[in-house]
Amino acid sequence: MPRTSVPLWTVPLAIALAMLVAGHLAWWLSTWAGLIPACNPYWDGCTSISRAARHGLGNHVFRLLMLPCALLLAIHWWLARRWLRDPERVRDAAGAWLLALGLVAAHALAIYVAVLGTEGKAYEFMRRYGITLYFGCGYLAQLLFLRLARRRGRLGPRMRVAMTALCLAMLALGVTKLAGDALIADPQRLDRLADALEWQLGGLLAGWYLLQAWHWRDARMSLSFGVTDRRP
Repeated sequence: MPRTSVPLWTVPLAIALAMLVAGHLAWWLSTWAGLIPACNPYWDGCTSISRAARHGLGNHVFRLLMLPCALLLAIHWWLARRWLRDPERVRDAAGAWLLALGLVAAHALAIYVAVLGTEGKAYEFMRRYGITLYFGCGYLAQLLFLRLARRRGRLGPRMRVAMTALCLAMLALGVTKLAGDALIADPQRLDRLADALEWQLGGLLAGWYLLQAWHWRDARMSLSFGVTDRRP
């Protein structure tokens, strides 16, 4: 039975590209259609990713790209667990937690994308639920990934520092959001800050997956499996 292999780096690369293309293309389409103001959302905070992708063609494009991205995210964390598995351990509790956090993040992203563009209290609840669990569980999975990779010698020092720096930058954005909630009384200024931080967080998150794709490519990581030859 011949064997074939799939390079692992293509999965985090596809996730990063889907995130970047979906958000920015939805923003451009909604700006072109006059649905949102034209500005730099990373600094001006004129619109959130959700508002940029809520209506019109931008909504369809965003959902078309991000729903498969949620599936890729689940596959990615399954692959990451296999890559980090310690062959000397029968039970791998840390790996199980890594997979669980990754699957929750993927599930939350799928729900968020599925309800994007609908209206009502149910939408607001599901949107907040999706965003909170997606970013929160995804971030915890990244931290656990780095911890396991360091303990099991799977990341070089430069890559580990680069990926850790992005995690610290994401943490700094979260602290900035909490500080803004406590110090800014103007609701409009607070919304603009939250929207800008959301775009910045999305960019850092995509950057983290790009670094992982780079590392897996340099390490020539691949998943091999058997293929039955049915030729007569």
